Amino acid sequence: MMSPWDLPDFDTHEGVHFFRDEATGLTAIIAIHSTHLGPAAGGTRFWRYADKSEAVTDALRLSRGMSFKNAMAGLPMGGGKGVVLADETVVKTPELLAAFGRAIDSLGGRYITAEDVGMSDQDMVAIQRTTRHVSGLPVGEGAAGGNPGPSTATGVFLGIKAAIARGLGKRSAQGVRVAIQGVGSVGGGVARLLAAEGAILTLADVDAARAESLARELGAETVAADAILRVEADVISPCALGAILDADSIAALRAPIVAGGANNQLKTPAEGDRLTERGILYAPDYVINAGGIINVALEYLGQGDRAEVESRIALIPERLEAIWAEAAETGEAASTVADRMAMRLIGRG
Repeated sequence: MMSPWDLPDFDTHEGVHFFRDEATGLTAIIAIHSTHLGPAAGGTRFWRYADKSEAVTDALRLSRGMSFKNAMAGLPMGGGKGVVLADETVVKTPELLAAFGRAIDSLGGRYITAEDVGMSDQDMVAIQRTTRHVSGLPVGEGAAGGNPGPSTATGVFLGIKAAIARGLGKRSAQGVRVAIQGVGSVGGGVARLLAAEGAILTLADVDAARAESLARELGAETVAADAILRVEADVISPCALGAILDADSIAALRAPIVAGGANNQLKTPAEGDRLTERGILYAPDYVINAGGIINVALEYLGQGDRAEVESRIALIPERLEAIWAEAAETGEAASTVADRMAMRLIGRG
């Protein structure tokens, strides 16, 4: 494996930390991209990678995205990400989570975690036993915090509606055809919100049974997971893992809008230009999917309740519109404009 410094996604990270605990089987990475605005905040994912270099790249890309996400959401937080490597021998035990909590604590508050793919709010409770630098904990009704998935879904739903308004000239999702890739916590929540407004849905998930169950509930159609990006629709909504938009998949898109909750949807920065060249309206992922981090950040900071969370999530369409307006004026990709805005906010512009 090459050195992290040599990876294209290193991008002047402040720190990349590697942890190993033999007793519990923990192998983990915590990447800290920026603490310019505050402690680096970003969830931890428990995931199986083909090799460790992929895990490092994922941590680097995700932590950079969190710097941009938190900055664009107006949060006093930097960007970081945790990755716990899973394989056939690693079990997510309370002991392993406690070991990961000690790893977080060793960074002295420079990194704050919450849940991401493969983690739950109950896992955050286990991590909290060995560090206080954790959010996304179960909370009472009306309080900020808890599972960030529903908050992310709400923001994505509002962002899709903003994209529909700009790209299709429609004020509602009624009758709009939306193809959703991934129907877990975020994608499933987005699907339910869109269905309630009368959207026509096509769903796909690597867990085909999950997609079919939700489709029966909502009166939607399903396609195979590897076919969803080629569905003819008004909106493609990626809500699974990242790097799914590359030269080939963009060439095959049959929708005028891409707006979804997945992180790092563009495989490389060049993909933003490819979308623009095809006339496809793109909602930069770290702007549209900021609802979850808004929720858990306000929990950690002790700043406001559920109503405050919702009021901040409601600003996501406004931020997207500002990006699209500048992109239309300059002829640049929306992703380029968003990156420039975010870089200025974290002191690197």
